Amino acid sequence: MIASAVLLATIAAQVVADDKIEKITILGHDTDLIGSAISASEGFVGEAEISVRPLLRTGELMELVPGMVATQHSGSGKANQYFLRGFNLDHGTDFATFVDGMPVNMRTHGHGQGYTDINFIIPELVANMAYKKGPYYAETGDFSGAGSAFFNTQSRLEQGFAQITLGEDQYQRLLLANSQAKVLGGELLYAIEQQSYAGPWTDIDEDVDKINVLVKHSQQRWGGELSITAMAYDNSWNSADQIPQRAVDSGLIDQLGSIDPSLGGDSSRYSLSANWDSQQGSLSVYAIDYDLDLFSNFTYFLDDPVNGDQFEQVDNRRIYGASGHWHIDAQSMRTTLGFETRYDDIGEVGLYKSTDKQRRGAVRSDQVDELSWALYAKNERDWSNNFRTSVGLRYDYYDFDVTSRIDHNINDVDLSANNGQRDANLLSVKGSATYKLSDTAEVYIAAGQGFHSNDARGTTSVVDPNDGSQIDPVDPLVKSHGAELGMRFNVGSSFNSSISLWTLSLDSELLFVGDAGNTEASRPSKRKGIELTSYYRINDIWTLDLEYTVTDSEFTNYSEDGDKVPGAINQVLQLGASAVFENGWFASARLRHFGERPLLENDQIKSEPSSIVNAQFGKNWGAFGLKLELLNLFDRKDHDIDYFYASRLPGEPADGIEDNHFHPIEPRTIRLTAQYHF
Repeated sequence: MIASAVLLATIAAQVVADDKIEKITILGHDTDLIGSAISASEGFVGEAEISVRPLLRTGELMELVPGMVATQHSGSGKANQYFLRGFNLDHGTDFATFVDGMPVNMRTHGHGQGYTDINFIIPELVANMAYKKGPYYAETGDFSGAGSAFFNTQSRLEQGFAQITLGEDQYQRLLLANSQAKVLGGELLYAIEQQSYAGPWTDIDEDVDKINVLVKHSQQRWGGELSITAMAYDNSWNSADQIPQRAVDSGLIDQLGSIDPSLGGDSSRYSLSANWDSQQGSLSVYAIDYDLDLFSNFTYFLDDPVNGDQFEQVDNRRIYGASGHWHIDAQSMRTTLGFETRYDDIGEVGLYKSTDKQRRGAVRSDQVDELSWALYAKNERDWSNNFRTSVGLRYDYYDFDVTSRIDHNINDVDLSANNGQRDANLLSVKGSATYKLSDTAEVYIAAGQGFHSNDARGTTSVVDPNDGSQIDPVDPLVKSHGAELGMRFNVGSSFNSSISLWTLSLDSELLFVGDAGNTEASRPSKRKGIELTSYYRINDIWTLDLEYTVTDSEFTNYSEDGDKVPGAINQVLQLGASAVFENGWFASARLRHFGERPLLENDQIKSEPSSIVNAQFGKNWGAFGLKLELLNLFDRKDHDIDYFYASRLPGEPADGIEDNHFHPIEPRTIRLTAQYHF
């Protein structure tokens, strides 16, 4: 990428803020939202900030959200593990993500509820990202208790470009992107990305084989911009999953080793979407074809000492949906009316026992039809030059229909009884009040209700596959309640900062279960914290940023097990610095630190803190550019993820051994990118 050209360019970005299109200029993170924001926890990230950030993997785009941590506990093709506001979000349970109006979170998913895989995004084609933390926004519903992010891709490129990246462990990435004006009355953008990677692992070749294609046509139509976008993503990989600490301590494997080297998966996502945006409203429609076939093994030989505990998770679905809104303006007031609808036609969501990627039998296999629709209204009013309010009301309706694909007994258990239909609805109230202290500072108070939907298979009739007993169904929609007090202020045009005190309670926590490899509903919980975000543009060359969050998380009902929420990070610190020089040189470095977190409810076992520094520097010569990335610059041996549960290695007791299971940060790696603009 040509970092200097991007950083010095003026970016005309179409972004979703209060659900209307705004033209703004972004040179990086933009928290200068005085006069338009409804909380201190929302903001924008522009193309320039994205372009200068060194990335080990695509999922780290989520770390553009202040306080967000994106890690990995498996192969490169799998969705990342996300942490925000004291949540181990697993793969996205309480954080909603959208790309060009399409939802990314997967309901009733084969691996985890809210599964958020953004590997189909090409980072260089992200025009901007808007983020909103907390449940205070009427336009966001399912999975948005902790927050939401809205990625928007480019509609046109000033110049086409081709680039090649080569790195250690056989890393190779090729990218070609261009746009052509005056095609069918508009602009045609197209891009293709190919990536392969062996990885640093001792016992496996990760054998990543990823391809992404994007084709987008945009034109001015009906008083706004109409865009039609086709995306195609296909990936296959082998997985280096989390490993037990005792296996490393005993010398059975090293830190980059594997217990079961036959793990991995393949996934694909094909989509067609249309978006129309104007100053008065928007309309989006989309269709998505999605597949995942994933093999995992978290407990090794605990359940089956002969064949092993490997399992296969399958997800095959098509998704159809639409959303839109319309603004009604009056003096000192704007009312927004909006809707959403989504239908998941899940041909199969299944779980199978397997060995060396060969199925040995079904645990569960279902066909699911999940339909939802929502209506919302929001009223924003300026009561004076300094005081304004926003009040929203949202109604969500869900219909779940589960049909077992297994019509016979397995191990004397009638799994055909896993059928059922259920519906649920939820009314949410959201609002905020803002007082403008001056042209450079304002304060906010916000509150609202959010929710996440549960896996449809748990909301209807459920039969335990081990003994055939009935399992109590879970609530289809789990409420969350949040509130926040915040402030943002500017010092000239070079410095802006925001600070917020927030609290969020959840009616039912979703926790990762090691021996099942999925999440299950747990106890109610409450979180509270403080967040500080600051950006300082020292001069035309140097830019600094700081993000710091402290969170306290606990269950709110009594249990002998304790009240700590496993996986809840207490502290997150991110520091960044970037520079663009007039002679074409550029550089950036970034520190990400997250603190220890409890691995058990009683807080007796904790993970170690984790820190990593990524850096890059390069130079541009006209149309040519070179960039060198140094990822995990100081070669830290920290962990990306930690879990504590029982597993069994060969020769160990039948009940297994409780132990810390971790996935290491990848060792220091160097990647060189050459780019040519045309």
